[in-house]
Formats: sequence, structure tokens, C-alpha cells
Amino acid sequence: MTVRLAHIGIAVRSIVDARVFYEEVLGLEVKKIEEIASEGVRVALLPFPGGEIELLEALDPETPVGRFLAKHGEGLHHVSFDVPDVRKAILAGIEHGVETVGEAPRRGAEGREIAFFHPLFTHGVLVEVAGPRNDAPASQPQEQN
Repeated sequence: MTVRLAHIGIAVRSIVDARVFYEEVLGLEVKKIEEIASEGVRVALLPFPGGEIELLEALDPETPVGRFLAKHGEGLHHVSFDVPDVRKAILAGIEHGVETVGEAPRRGAEGREIAFFHPLFTHGVLVEVAGPRNDAPASQPQEQN
């Protein structure tokens, strides 16, 4: 399976405040800001050669990112990898006893099919797999262990 870095997800309290560092210090530029109601987040995408930074701002304190911020503060939330087939990655994970977090697959930013693998099975890192960019509706989720 061909895999490459898709993005590094960073939980922030405010995209407006956080983007200053990435734009003014690192010279990156926000390509897009998108609200993903189903995930309870607003995301800002800042591409760089070989990947993107995804700033994640919770829409509500009771969302997964809101709870993450309350427990851990701002910082690294997840690492995402582009994969050609999210469903194949999910099935491979299930075959190896790896559990997903939440509904899998589901729609993420830019209409991509995504799934998250639980940090208990990925050596402490929340790992996301993301399919090709696509605006088609997600199909039915796979069963979880």
C-alpha cells in the first residue's frame, strides 16, 4: 500500500490566534478554513511540500477536540496518512486487532473518507487514514471490533 503524510492535526483554542505563528513565522498560508459539523470542529489547512498542518478548533467543549483541549491543552492531536483505500486500511487494522475510534469510515475535511485508529493500538498516537479528496457522500461504515 502506498502511504504518504497527509497532515499533522494540531488542536488549538483559536485558529485566528494559532495561524499567526504558522503564517508569520513559518511562512505557510491558510489554503482553506472549513467547518465539519459532524466532527464538531473548524479546521484550517496550511499546506507545505509533502503535507499539511491542520489546525483544529472545537465548536463546542463537549466535542472530541473540545475534550482533548480540556484534558491536554493545545498540541499534537493526530497524524494523518494518505492511503489509496481507507476501507482496505480499516480491514487490515481489524485483521491485526487494531480498533478504530468512532464511526469508520466517515467524511472529513475536503470530503475525504477518513478513519481514526485508537492510540492504544498505535503506540500512543491517534492515527488517521485519509482517502483521496472526494465530494461524494460517504457510504455505510464498516463494523468495528
